[in-house]
Amino acid sequence: MSNILENKSILVTGSSSGIGYAIAKQALAAGANVMLHGSNADKLKEAASSLGDKTQWVVADLSDSDAPEIMMQACIDAFGDIDGLVNNAGIFPRSTIDTSEDDDFDRIFHINTRAPLMLCKYFVANCRERSTAGSIVNIGSINAWCGGNDLLIYSMSKGALMTMTRNLGDALSEENIRVNQLNVGWTLTDGEKAMQKSLGAPDNWHENIPLAAAPRGQLLQPHEIANHVVFWLSDLSAPVTGSVYEIEQYPVIGRNKIAG
Repeated sequence: MSNILENKSILVTGSSSGIGYAIAKQALAAGANVMLHGSNADKLKEAASSLGDKTQWVVADLSDSDAPEIMMQACIDAFGDIDGLVNNAGIFPRSTIDTSEDDDFDRIFHINTRAPLMLCKYFVANCRERSTAGSIVNIGSINAWCGGNDLLIYSMSKGALMTMTRNLGDALSEENIRVNQLNVGWTLTDGEKAMQKSLGAPDNWHENIPLAAAPRGQLLQPHEIANHVVFWLSDLSAPVTGSVYEIEQYPVIGRNKIAG
């Protein structure tokens, strides 16, 4: 996939580490300029330094209503325009029907659903102003279809993101602005490691994943997700829009795998 994003400028949210960092790295390898985003300036500086001089970065808290416009403008100021948007940033705190509170709902939906919507709004406005095509890739989750018992609000937020993707894919198709979503499975990131540790899992928990959850014996890796994102950002995936693509080691819909 060498140079398939040549001369493209891409904004990747939540890209100082994890899946977002891997997406930025692969996009750069494909020829793009990349605007990194995160909430920690030190981590962003370190990430940008390791990725090279075709990267810039912007600090913004997605729970702030003005963050999307600030981020979009930062990309335009740095690179002159923006051709692709990856809505990757998200939070995944545990919640059940018994533990869910108003504040939890508002924060998760604000970051996981409202912020991507507003980023799409400003991205589309810029494409229209320049009369250009554009590609949006939303990073969803297989939990959008149902979700684990302790991922209630998170799963709801990703389900809403999926509906948004299909709606915008339809609404914007005649303008050559494509919107697609990758529903990602269980991926080994630093954030996931920290979450599992907070839940009491041993340090080597990821070395003992049941085959029902990871048939090949290990979780997905960030760079594997990134390969798919670069394809969907590029013209190689055109003219497809409004599509939801599953990145998992097994069929997601209708699966009835019984372990043990």
